[in-house]
Amino acid sequence: MKYPNVEIDLNKLTHNVKIMVNLCNKYGITVAGVTKVFCGYPEIAKAYIDGGVTYIADSRIENLIKLKDFNIPKMLLRLPMISEADRVVEYADISLNSELETVKVLSKEAFKKGRCHNIILMVDLGDLREGYYNENEIYEAVEHIIKMDGVKLIGIGTNLTCYGGVIPDANNLGRLVKLSKDIENRFDIDLEIISGGNSSSLYLLMDNKPIEGINNLRLGESLVLGVETAYGNRIDDTYDDVFKLAAEIIEVKYKPSVPTGEIGRDAFGKIPTFVDKGIRKRIICAIGKQDVEIDAIFPLDEGLSILGGSSDHLILDGTESKIDYKIGDKVHFKLSYGGILRLMTSEYVKKKIV
Repeated sequence: MKYPNVEIDLNKLTHNVKIMVNLCNKYGITVAGVTKVFCGYPEIAKAYIDGGVTYIADSRIENLIKLKDFNIPKMLLRLPMISEADRVVEYADISLNSELETVKVLSKEAFKKGRCHNIILMVDLGDLREGYYNENEIYEAVEHIIKMDGVKLIGIGTNLTCYGGVIPDANNLGRLVKLSKDIENRFDIDLEIISGGNSSSLYLLMDNKPIEGINNLRLGESLVLGVETAYGNRIDDTYDDVFKLAAEIIEVKYKPSVPTGEIGRDAFGKIPTFVDKGIRKRIICAIGKQDVEIDAIFPLDEGLSILGGSSDHLILDGTESKIDYKIGDKVHFKLSYGGILRLMTSEYVKKKIV
């Protein structure tokens, strides 16, 4: 086996997905399984489908193209670029939108292809990422979209916690539900999807406090790590080690814990600081910041601690470990969501499906 690699346990992933889908379905909520964290790998996405998601969702049209052969509705999460409108219509059944000019181009492309592309309008409830902030602008957009050929308005949605850290609650999600009803009444249409955000909304279901009217969530982190993201609580009967990193040791030496000489800037322009702990056993693994953020990986061996790294080297302190590591040995790590994302994106990290 080549290293470094990320090992993906599909059985554990399928189990996690089933737990999340069952929790959401209990409250009449469908799940859009977000595949961007693993770059749309079809073998991994199949675990989502086997677990019962209703939609496959991704931020990159390139990933949805990889999944084109799966017979399941596909949702583009990031607002479409006008320059990719033809591919959006071709490979995504649904896209999230907040700009009328973009929807006009999608309408034109869909009509040209003889298709109907589904639109979810995004509403900014205070997190200040994407979406209409002014309700009058939303009504104006709806008025135009329902008259367009080639597109159909099927719902509204929101995103919370990803930028501003705003927690979903009865107040802000309640506003989304009220807005959906106002749109339906004002324009005499039915909205089939009211998408109440991401894994940060799960805590409401875990507390048996669902927001009536919310009928869709776009889940990623909860599926791959078994955690809700509003408060970071673990979800019962789920795995947090679906994805694990293995890196190979390329040097083991005893060295001082403080560099010798005048300290300047490191390779990333920062001035490092050090604590003098005397001579320590230092272990170098063949992986670095080009592949992953160092603070997004966690050694399974509790006797190891991460000292830092450069573009291509990860430096560990192995002094307290009970394992006598040698050159060529492998060190294993659990991962955060950001760790999975970066490692799966790196072409230098091999992917191992189990």
